[in-house]
Formats: sequence, structure tokens, C-alpha cells
Amino acid sequence: MDRNNNKFQPQFLRPTAQLMAASPSQQAATLPSSKTLKGILAGAITGGLEICITFPTEYVKTQLQLDEKSGAQKRYKGPVDCVKVTVREHGVRGLYRGLSVLLYGSIPKSAVRFGSFEEFKKQLVGANGTLNGQQRLLCGLGAGVSEAIFAVTPMETVKVKFINDQTSAKPRFKGFFHGVRVIVAEQGIRGCYQGLTATMMKQGSNQAIRFFVIETLKDWYRGDDKQMKVPTLVTGLFGAIAGTASVYGNTPIDVIKTRMQGLDAHRYKNTWDCAVQIMKHEGPRAFYKGTVPRLSRVTLDVAITFMIYDNFMHFFNKVWKT
Repeated sequence: MDRNNNKFQPQFLRPTAQLMAASPSQQAATLPSSKTLKGILAGAITGGLEICITFPTEYVKTQLQLDEKSGAQKRYKGPVDCVKVTVREHGVRGLYRGLSVLLYGSIPKSAVRFGSFEEFKKQLVGANGTLNGQQRLLCGLGAGVSEAIFAVTPMETVKVKFINDQTSAKPRFKGFFHGVRVIVAEQGIRGCYQGLTATMMKQGSNQAIRFFVIETLKDWYRGDDKQMKVPTLVTGLFGAIAGTASVYGNTPIDVIKTRMQGLDAHRYKNTWDCAVQIMKHEGPRAFYKGTVPRLSRVTLDVAITFMIYDNFMHFFNKVWKT
């Protein structure tokens, strides 16, 4: 196998036909490494646990980004008011509307993210077992684009439509599967892939920033001992810093993505047209709607995610010898 030609492609995403046509020795080389499989499993567990903890902040962020009306017609005054209005009208359970969608999607999303990152890392890691700054960015970018295509876009599209539907005078979706059936019946499979370009931009930049920051901080903390396990709380702190950096780095992309996936997405010709219309009708500040609730969610999210993931990977490395 030509290592250079496959440098930036996770091996576990290559076509099955290519694997079947290879010799036994080539097949063994093409199969995902145990490190990648550990990343997939640890990522899946991490995704399920994390979203159950942080979903209410995601709900509030999405509601504020969808609240594009101006003046007296604006529905929410801010994050706190959004929570009050939701609880008053729908009870505490209203803050968890759409959770099932993210639960179904967060497990494969996190599995793809960490599995592909470990695979990219295996392809690019140096002789000393570490990545340089450019390699960290590339691995994070590859992980983000992979999860955008295979998990995040359909999950996020359905989630946004569910949350948007709740604010309608007559909500239509009775549950996850009913909602998906309605979306597919009316818009086809493409209805679950609205905003793909924006999502790839968002997830790619998200993970490029996060993995770059946290891998750099971990490398700095370890010093000369590259095999040292970074303490859980320190990992959480580094994760919070990485999450904060990603929020300020790509919230405008997140706002565009949310609009492209909402029930009013038909108003926009494409991702660029959406950005132009937001700037024209709402001004530059609209690109940072939902920053506060997103910041609180992402900071907590990334801190929890990396703490859980690192501990599961540490456990798997102990019991799953290679």
C-alpha cells in the first residue's frame, strides 16, 4: 500500500470493494488499527454521556439563533428569558425537546470524530509519537469534516427542525421517527442534508481548533515525558480552553448553518446567500447570536468530552493490549 497516497484518508472509510480485492497481507494493513477501534468505541460512549448532560444549553442556543425577528416582535430577550419562556409554556421537559435526535446522532458523531482523528494521527504522527502544529490542525480538520458528512449534518438538520417546530402555532412533529418521516416525505433525503457545506465548514474548523489547542496544551504539560497521562481535571481545563477558542473562532459559521437547517431554509439560495441576507437585513452582530449560551454549552461540552474520552482510552489501553 502506498502510504503517501492514503495519507489524509482514514483507512476505515475506504471502499469495501478495495479491501476485498486486496491480498490477505494487504487487507490486514488496510483494516483499522486497534487504536482507531478504541477511539471509535470510547468516542461513542463519550458522545452519549456528554449530550445528556449539556443538551439544555444547546436548546437555548438554537432558539436564540432562530429568533431572527427584530424590535417588538422578537420572542426572547436573552438566554435567561428563553429558559423562562420555555419552562412556562412547555415545562422543564421543553428544554429537552429534540434530545432524542441528538442522542441518536451523538453516539455515531463522536465515534466518527475520535475514530477518524486517531486514524489520521496514526498516518501523520512522527517518530517521537507526537504531532507538530500543522499536523494537529490537519487531523482535527479531517475529523471534523468526516463527522459532518457521516453524522452531524442529518442529525443537526432534524434537530433544528424539531426545535423550530416547537415554536410554531401548531407543532407537527409527534416524535423523532414521525418527524423524520414527515421531513423525508416532503423534502426527500436532501431534507436531512440541508446546510452540508456550512456544517463541513463548522465541524472542520471546530475540530481543527479544538484538537490543535488541546493537543498543544497536553504536549506542553507533559514536557519531556510524552507518555505521561494528563490528570483528568487538567484535561478538563484544557478542553474548556479549546472549546472557548472554537466558539469565538466559528460562531458566525454556526449561525449560518442553523439558518440553513431551519424550517425557513427555503428563503436562502445557498450558504453564501444566507450569509449575505443576514448581513444585509440584520447586521454583523447577528452572526454572533447565541454566543453566550453556546459558549457555556461548548466550554462544558468539550471539557466533559475530553475528560470522559481520555479516561476510557486509558482504560482500554490497559485491558485491550495490542
